[in-house]
Parts: sequence; structure tokens; C-alpha cells
Amino acid sequence: MRNSFPARGERVCGGAVDTQALGEEMGAALEAGDLVVLEGPLGAGKTTFTQGIAKGMGVKGRVTSPTFVIARQHASLSGGPALVHVDAYRLGSDLGELDALDLDTDLEDAVVVAEWGGGLVEQLADSYIHVSLDRHTHSATEARIISWRVVGGM
Repeated sequence: MRNSFPARGERVCGGAVDTQALGEEMGAALEAGDLVVLEGPLGAGKTTFTQGIAKGMGVKGRVTSPTFVIARQHASLSGGPALVHVDAYRLGSDLGELDALDLDTDLEDAVVVAEWGGGLVEQLADSYIHVSLDRHTHSATEARIISWRVVGGM
């Protein structure tokens, strides 16, 4: 990840627009080989955040939850890295399933964003960006607290 985005931070996002805007900021700083691990309960905004990342990266296609397909690949519109959006919840404990998906790109040449990836997909890279989406603190509103930190040496 480029230095244009802080390695650690926290922001209160008032709703989907703010969540996508923060994702877009991060997406503009991501580089090939980056791994983003998203954690948070159902409805916390993981896919919404990924939509922002996709916009910041300038990739093709509509970003939707990969729940039923496990992973979706979005090619770059400008020669940058592809975005691989993964639902790690369905991978169980076997990362071999990710390799078996026959993605059209080498994961080292893409940005991988994994929903529900904690405790599993970190094995894909020496360092990664951990993003936590907390909606429980503001459960009466659409607001959520999004915090992130780089783990390892990016």
C-alpha cells in the first residue's frame, strides 16, 4: 500500500456513502500483492467498503457479495492490478479452495479483499491490512466505526 493512505486509523462513517468513500481512499493506495482482510458482523458494510475499494482502484464490473461464488475477479480499466473479492467464510479452513477457483490472475499481481478472512487468508501474504467494521456501537443508526491497521511490514 502506498504511503498516501495511513497504515493505521479509525473513522466513524455515517452510512453507506461514507463507508464507500473511505474504501475509495484506501483503494486508490492499494498495489498489486496487497491483501485486505475485512471483519465485521452481517450487515456491517464489508461489501459496501469493497465497492469503494473497487472505485478507488478503477476496476470493471459491479461489486456484489461473493457469498455464492466464493470469489469474483474484477479487471482493471487502466492497466492496474485486478481486484479479487473473496468470501472466505465459505472457504472453511482450506486455502487450497482459493487456488482451485481457477482465477485468471496470479494473486501476487492482484489486490485481494477477503470478507470473513480473519484467521485464514493471512497466510496468503507476509503482511496485510486488517479492517474492522463495527456497527454494534451505533446500532440505532447507519453509522459504523471502521478501523484499520497494517499487520507485518508493507
